[in-house]
Amino acid sequence: MAVIEVTDADFEEKVLNGSKSLPVMMDMWAPWCGPCKLLGPILEKTVDFFQDQIILAKINVDENPNISGVFQVKSIPAVYALFDRKVVDAFVGAKPEKEVFDFVANVIAKTKPSEADLLAQKGDEDSLREALELEPDHRGAVVALARLLLENGDPEECLALLVRIPENEETRHLAAAARVARLQKNRTPITDNSAIYKQLEELLDKVKTSEPAKNTYLDLLELLEPNDPMKSDYRKQLASRLF
Repeated sequence: MAVIEVTDADFEEKVLNGSKSLPVMMDMWAPWCGPCKLLGPILEKTVDFFQDQIILAKINVDENPNISGVFQVKSIPAVYALFDRKVVDAFVGAKPEKEVFDFVANVIAKTKPSEADLLAQKGDEDSLREALELEPDHRGAVVALARLLLENGDPEECLALLVRIPENEETRHLAAAARVARLQKNRTPITDNSAIYKQLEELLDKVKTSEPAKNTYLDLLELLEPNDPMKSDYRKQLASRLF
């Protein structure tokens, strides 16, 4: 039976990290709670039925106030189902066995990998393209294939792929790298910081009068890691040229 005891100390490891591979259902209970005593065995029986498809994490709210505080638990029993570190479903109060069964079955169905997910996990170009035929906006497949295309010297298709999904920090970095690579003779991404610094220096005197130069300068800044000691300095130099 996939039932575990969880505390404030191991919540991150057992629940949050554990939910990356399997859904984790948190049973928030206390020894004095009558409805908890009714619900607990039903949850355990249901999880046992589904065997290795879901994990039940038992959390005593009296002994683990941090977890109950994070989830703002005001009444128990409270059940939260997590997958990939996010809450996907929840309910409060004791439920009959049929409703608990339906709840768990629905959580498993929602979090079960799709065919596109399984193809994307393989990571090779053919599998990623096949995944995108099934789900054109599959985020994992789009990002993985865009990265492969960039590494293989095809920044144009990389950029065309990235417009399929909403922008975030990862896709913004990839797009910047692709636009910079598009300007290179060998059309491959720059990975050497000294080369980035050199291009930034060359562009500084052009950023005020040339929009393409300013855009490339901004893309090069995006390629530097946030903790790069030169990044802030180059931002200040850009501002001094523009204003």
